[in-house]
Amino acid sequence: MNIGLSMLFCLGEPFPSLIKRLNEVDVNCVELVDESLHVLNRKRVNILKKMAKSNAIEYTVHSPFADINIASPNSVLRRVMLKRLEKSMVYTRQLNGRQWVFHSGWKTGVSEFYPNLDWQLNLRSVRTLLTLARKHGVEISVENTPEPFPFLLKSMQDFALFYSELGNDIGMTLDVGHANINRQALGFIKEFSDKIVHVHVSDNDGNYDSHRGIGHGKVDWKAIAEGLKHINYRGVIMLESVEHIEESLQTLRRLFG
Repeated sequence: MNIGLSMLFCLGEPFPSLIKRLNEVDVNCVELVDESLHVLNRKRVNILKKMAKSNAIEYTVHSPFADINIASPNSVLRRVMLKRLEKSMVYTRQLNGRQWVFHSGWKTGVSEFYPNLDWQLNLRSVRTLLTLARKHGVEISVENTPEPFPFLLKSMQDFALFYSELGNDIGMTLDVGHANINRQALGFIKEFSDKIVHVHVSDNDGNYDSHRGIGHGKVDWKAIAEGLKHINYRGVIMLESVEHIEESLQTLRRLFG
């Protein structure tokens, strides 16, 4: 298993700082966060492509997520958001990105007035994203999201229903930290072994998605490592901690090496 590093930990820093940090990372796979100060554009993609070549790194991309609700009941806004996500896919293709990760939609203040509408809109939008992914030649996967936020795909039960109704095949990005909050990390690995194509890791105390360093929370990392080895997972283990970065990378290498 390959150990990678998400640049989430420096999302609050300006883009030139991201470039500087990319020159210092000791991994060969990096996840870019197409969001806020690090939003991708043509100029930045060209810079990142040169860095990938000179530093022998490859990219995955986390799609935009702030204010992006693919289950929005507002059709105009939903179209705008899907256009934004398509642009992110295009940049991922230009970067030769090996994976594009996105979040499900969420419930809104009007969800109670339209039972099941947000669920159906989420399915419709995911089907649209799959069509766009095929058009642009990008591999995409949907991530399990954390409590207590009103996302539609958080639990194993959510994903079981989602896969039974989607009518298309799509991979899963398993976020171990998110799954730890609802005590289902090992269950996800066992139940969706044939769906997991990408893995995010960070630690927490089981109550909030705090993105602590590996070993600085309550995740049973030995059990997680054994579980992923048992299902013969061969993708990237992407560190998403925002603290203790070097220590966490070393811990992951010992666990998954």
